[in-house]
Amino acid sequence: MSVVAVVGATGTGKSAFALDVAEEIARRGGRAEVVNADAMQLYRGMDIGTAKLAVGERRGVPHHLFDVLDVTEEASVARYQVEARAAIDAIIARGAVPILVGGSGLYVSSVLFDFQFPGTDAAVRARLEDELERLGPGILARRLADLDAETAAAIGSTNGRRIVRALEVIEITGEPAAARLPDEPLVWREHRTVMLTTPRDVLVDRLDRRVEAMWADGITDEVRRLLPLGIERGVTASRAIGYRQAIDEIHGTVSPDEAIAETQRLTRRYARRQVGWFSRYREAALVDSGDATAVREQIARLSSLD
Repeated sequence: MSVVAVVGATGTGKSAFALDVAEEIARRGGRAEVVNADAMQLYRGMDIGTAKLAVGERRGVPHHLFDVLDVTEEASVARYQVEARAAIDAIIARGAVPILVGGSGLYVSSVLFDFQFPGTDAAVRARLEDELERLGPGILARRLADLDAETAAAIGSTNGRRIVRALEVIEITGEPAAARLPDEPLVWREHRTVMLTTPRDVLVDRLDRRVEAMWADGITDEVRRLLPLGIERGVTASRAIGYRQAIDEIHGTVSPDEAIAETQRLTRRYARRQVGWFSRYREAALVDSGDATAVREQIARLSSLD
């Protein structure tokens, strides 16, 4: 049985599309279950800023790997790979179709392809994270570029967490290319991938309005509830787009308008990076989420897979 993967930039309608596929599979006498591939939707209590579907919005379709981490825990793609594959194996064993849905490119790829993740070294990680705190990501990014320019270019100069991880892998293995994803990875399981697209001008407007809606829907109140739970201590959760800005607003270091504007800027940049990541999926079917006919046709194709 094939895995269905629904990928694309934030704001392209992946969750709704996946549920439409699941309902069509059910209409044809089958069953489907959704597996989350959005790193931030792993966190309990982080709902508004991640556009997480409430249980009542899931149309009765079972969902897996949502709300499985406390905000103080660090999201690990190696751990996620194990848990997501176990969930998919269990879904297939139940005779249902697993639908992997999300925009976190590395998380999706870790499931679909045979990626091997080197271990960690607590001492090396702690030293690098201390340097990140003291020196900022720019200096570490330049160090990574000296060791492996290709990996550095793929990560960018602002993603401190991924820069630290790449430097850690290089130091542990002694192999610069060890932090680099393979160009032609082996497939873990047979899968069919759909990449939802939206014209850039339409998507930018949609994302800007979505961020404004996050504030209108109460993301600052959500963050206030997460502060006593330790979100500021969370290596991953505290840096999530929208949450970092809401934390700063609560502490009075930025105004609400500044928090919204910065979240919009970062969201647009993140969407560009997502498009770049998923464009390497040469086997993916590209579907304009605004083209109702193309969407219906693709749903029909996916729901007929064995």
